[in-house]
Amino acid sequence: MKSLKTFNDPVYGFITIDDELIFQLLEHPSFQRLRRISQLGLTNLVYSGANHSRFQHALGAMNLMKSAINVLKSKGVSISEEDEQAAKIAILLHDIGHGPFSHALENTIVKGTNHEKIGLHIMVQLNAEFSGQLDRAISIYKGEHSVKFLHQLVSSQLDVDRLDYLKRDSFFTGVSEGIIGSERIIKMMNVHNDELVVEAKGIYSLEKFLLARRLMYWQVYLHKTVVSAEFLLMHILKRAQEIDAATALIPGNPLTYFLIHSDDLNTLETSDWIKNFLELDDFDVMAAIKAWNRSNDPVLSRLCNRLINRKLLKVKPLPSPISEKELNNLRNRFASDNQLDADGVEHLIFQNSISNRAYNSNSEIINILYKDGSVREISDAASIFQFGSMNAIETKHYLYHPAGLDVH
Repeated sequence: MKSLKTFNDPVYGFITIDDELIFQLLEHPSFQRLRRISQLGLTNLVYSGANHSRFQHALGAMNLMKSAINVLKSKGVSISEEDEQAAKIAILLHDIGHGPFSHALENTIVKGTNHEKIGLHIMVQLNAEFSGQLDRAISIYKGEHSVKFLHQLVSSQLDVDRLDYLKRDSFFTGVSEGIIGSERIIKMMNVHNDELVVEAKGIYSLEKFLLARRLMYWQVYLHKTVVSAEFLLMHILKRAQEIDAATALIPGNPLTYFLIHSDDLNTLETSDWIKNFLELDDFDVMAAIKAWNRSNDPVLSRLCNRLINRKLLKVKPLPSPISEKELNNLRNRFASDNQLDADGVEHLIFQNSISNRAYNSNSEIINILYKDGSVREISDAASIFQFGSMNAIETKHYLYHPAGLDVH
């Protein structure tokens, strides 16, 4: 079939779109919005090259899905043309429910849901618009399709989503610890009893993948300064709600809708708030922060000024969380020293704990296939688990506070 579109991707080179339905989905405004949603949010405040979009990631993940399906078909795995198209659509749309600075919004003004649920709402709307052509893709996305391994390629501990974002985020941040052999892992993929497996020859590439994921989380996604910026954004949105700052925004900014309705989204018509959500992107949030930078509220204006000018809160590692009494003493002292009302200082001084686990043996496990036909779970097969618990949950505790505050 004649190519409908070719993208020059900095990670994989030329990505060709030769499917009419996929091309139409790519061109749809709901998907084009992802060009205006940063893949890594505020990470560019630490790694200046991290300015790539969720559009690029979705396209890259679909490219890897195409490669994985070709590999599996070459090994005799039966995949129909309809299932192949549906799997590509499912991974293409897997992040369509992400909003700007996604996790910050989900914890503040888009409550009671998450990007997976929002994405499913959007897929259902698109499916109606495309006269039911996405039925099969939605069933794969939800894990309801009869061919189980297709869902595992979309969402599991070894899905093409992770294979793309680790490689892509490593490329744009310049963090070499995230470099993985995605091509090697895909070449070693196979299917056993309708389950996705990796042939034993690829076990070292898998070990590198798990280690890279652990390192990327602590070095990039959960980097203490990145997290400081994200928490700062969360507190900006919370403070804006407290003082009804939505009235200061330019009329028509879709952020206003969520500042007003964040506590009752579940009582509203889904189609109504999804419509507003699809109009919201990074530019709306940053426009609001620039407007609030001139707010008469000293707490909100301080928070916004800090984010705009990268005067982020300091981060102090803690062996364990401090007591609420100690935290309040710090807040009262800061308020007194800076002639601030105690109200709102909790947005400038707060603590939080962050956890990460490289591999969870209780969820969508990774299986290794040996030449004799036997299968072993990777935590039993890979030597990396003998030297350190990749299954363990690592937790770090931090105190966030303005510079100059004496914190012992």
